[in-house]
Amino acid sequence: MVDMSMLLQGGQPTGADIAAAAKNANALLGAGIGLGLAVIGAGLGIGRIGGQAVEAIARQPEASGDIRGAMILTAALIEGVALAALVFALLFKLF
Repeated sequence: MVDMSMLLQGGQPTGADIAAAAKNANALLGAGIGLGLAVIGAGLGIGRIGGQAVEAIARQPEASGDIRGAMILTAALIEGVALAALVFALLFKLF
């Protein structure tokens, strides 16, 4: 963003200052949209996994241990992808 102290001192922002502020704003916008989509996707994926696992356990209660293990493993992998998206979004914000 354009430095507020420069504006208060009466200086006009140059074209380079405005371009840098626009680049930073676009990076933040992209990081926010990407993180939002990743969180929505992870939420939908984990919800679907949980629902399908409950259906599978209801159909075959004797296989509940195997189904639960596969469900937890898959949910953990999806959480890892969401966490990686968070890290990338924070990297975009910082650089």
